[in-house]
Amino acid sequence: MKARWPAAALPRIKTFKVYEVDEMRRILVSDELVAVQVNDEIVPFLGKQELLAQFPAVKVDAGAVKFVCNGAKVLRPGIAEFGTFKKGDIVGVQDPARGRVFAVGIALEDSEAAKAMQKGYVIDNLHHVSDKAWEAYKGI
Repeated sequence: MKARWPAAALPRIKTFKVYEVDEMRRILVSDELVAVQVNDEIVPFLGKQELLAQFPAVKVDAGAVKFVCNGAKVLRPGIAEFGTFKKGDIVGVQDPARGRVFAVGIALEDSEAAKAMQKGYVIDNLHHVSDKAWEAYKGI
């Protein structure tokens, strides 16, 4: 499945640099766009909050933050607020205090279906604060 970017979030770029982080992750850097490639998916880099604002998001409760920051998928019980998204969309994960996106993943369910769920995975976490791509970018 290929992640879907909103049309408004796709700037025109002519060139970009690719930095290999490990066998699973690459960082794509240009003047306008910074993204992370995880396996075959390309998701926005967390350092670009203005870009992330163009994507749907969920807000998690305080108890979920630690697990998501360690790479866990986002579970339905940890979601406090939903944006509107379809299965396969790129979705930001916001912290409960400031609303900043601290993880990005792919929706495993439509938002309407996820709201009705009592348990289960909603977002596959691909990029989060403190992951290898985040730490590698600091060194670039």
